[in-house]
Amino acid sequence: MRTVTTLYDLRAVRAEFPALGQEVHGRRLAYLDSAATTQRPRAVIDAVARMMGEDNANVHRGVHALSQRATDAYDQARSTVARFVNAARDEEVVFAKGCTEAVNLVAHSWGRANLRPGEAVLLSAMEHHANIVPWQMVAEATGAQVEPIPVTDEPTLDLDWLEIRLRQGGVKMVGVKHVCNATGTVNPVGEMARLAHQHGALILVDGAQALAHEPVDVQALGADFYAMSAHKVYGPMGAGALYGRHDLLKAMPPWQGGGDMIRTVSFEGSTFGGLPNKFEPGTPNVPGVVGFAAALDWLVATGLQAVREHEEGLRRQATQRLEAVHGLRIVGTAPGKAGVLSFVMEQAHPHDVGTILDLHGVAVRTGHHCCMPLMDRLGVPATTRASLAAYSGEDDIDQLVEGLEHVARVFA
Repeated sequence: MRTVTTLYDLRAVRAEFPALGQEVHGRRLAYLDSAATTQRPRAVIDAVARMMGEDNANVHRGVHALSQRATDAYDQARSTVARFVNAARDEEVVFAKGCTEAVNLVAHSWGRANLRPGEAVLLSAMEHHANIVPWQMVAEATGAQVEPIPVTDEPTLDLDWLEIRLRQGGVKMVGVKHVCNATGTVNPVGEMARLAHQHGALILVDGAQALAHEPVDVQALGADFYAMSAHKVYGPMGAGALYGRHDLLKAMPPWQGGGDMIRTVSFEGSTFGGLPNKFEPGTPNVPGVVGFAAALDWLVATGLQAVREHEEGLRRQATQRLEAVHGLRIVGTAPGKAGVLSFVMEQAHPHDVGTILDLHGVAVRTGHHCCMPLMDRLGVPATTRASLAAYSGEDDIDQLVEGLEHVARVFA
């Protein structure tokens, strides 16, 4: 691991990301789509390449040198993730393909084992589809109900409604995203966990958008489950993790079956391994997991607090610049929000906005951002979203505003 950088140097940070040096349509790339996926620093690319090129072997199965090196790297990655979120023990971290699979694991393992007809799962109305659809599937199978936690226009969660509903009883799980990918709202996860536990419910937190921007301490938050995705935090796609409290994971049945999650197998029946093995069947994504750990090491070395302060200053500046663009309205004005800037423009559909911005070298995301219930609540079919990361700078905002002013002229 590198030594921690005390002074934030944007030029030095950018130099570590090969993708940022390219041009798009003859313009420098202004990459403002990090909420969809972050770019990868050289440290992550090198870690994955080394794993694939030198230590390529299956883990937990071989006695030869390559297998031992691969196993050591895989197990060390688990320790890195556990340390980053302050899990009480390494085996509380279960590797998965990302947040979607992590949520599905909880829903299909814990949910099918614990939900009964008439019981409820409460999900915030700003949830990503990945934290809605799995619970709907399990609710249909178990007879449970999925109920939305209302949101305000900002949007923020209606905690008064949540407390009243919890008091009514029958709620077994509360699901909420730590940071809203569509608007940047930072939800009061700690307070929600306190309310849920007070009334006998558990809480599952979707941490996809938080891990790269907010200090995450699962024990301090009171999270029972916390889902993570590597590619949102400068790591590879197809890798992620689920944090789960040891007692909960221990009591949950396996979700998928296969090799390496068993103790014994016979045609009369099988017995399953301990934690975290019983939730990790088959050959794991070892390069992805190692890259995930390398990304977290990179973020720690760069300085999470420094990155956070840099992004916050840039978000405030970008907000002022965007509000001055004719016909533009920002969607999502919650206090203390993260570096996500969603907006709509008069007479211009977000897809048209995104297409014109691309011609200016600006990468943004357009659409409903897998938050269709939230878009319905806010009265918009879609938005254009610019999202910030450690490598974002004022020149990116300049290029974005230039492109948006072009949009305003075209659709005047």
